[in-house]
Amino acid sequence: MANIKSQIKRNRQNERRRIRNKAVRSELKTRTKAAIAASEAGAEDAAARIQAAVKRIDKAAAKGVIHRNQAANRKARLMRRANRHLSLGVPDAPMGSEEVGQPS
Repeated sequence: MANIKSQIKRNRQNERRRIRNKAVRSELKTRTKAAIAASEAGAEDAAARIQAAVKRIDKAAAKGVIHRNQAANRKARLMRRANRHLSLGVPDAPMGSEEVGQPS
C-alpha cells in the first residue's frame, strides 16, 4: 500500500478509470455481437445496430479507452462481416480463410 498522498489518490483514480473502461469495453463487445447477429439473421434493424456499434467504437476511441487505430480496425472488420451477410447472404467464414494475393 502506498504511503504517499499523491500515490494514494492516483490509485483511487486508476481504479475508477479501470472500472469505467471495463464497462465501455464490455458494451463495445455487446453492441458488436448484436450487430453481427442482426446482419447474419438478415434483421430489418441490422443497419441501425451496425450504426450503434460504430458509434460506440468511435466514442471509446475519443475517450481513450481504445486506440484510434484499433477503432478503425474494429469498424473495418465489423463492416466487412456485415457487408458479407447483407449483400450476399453467405454464411460466415472464419477470419483469414480468404486467399490473399491470389488472382481470380
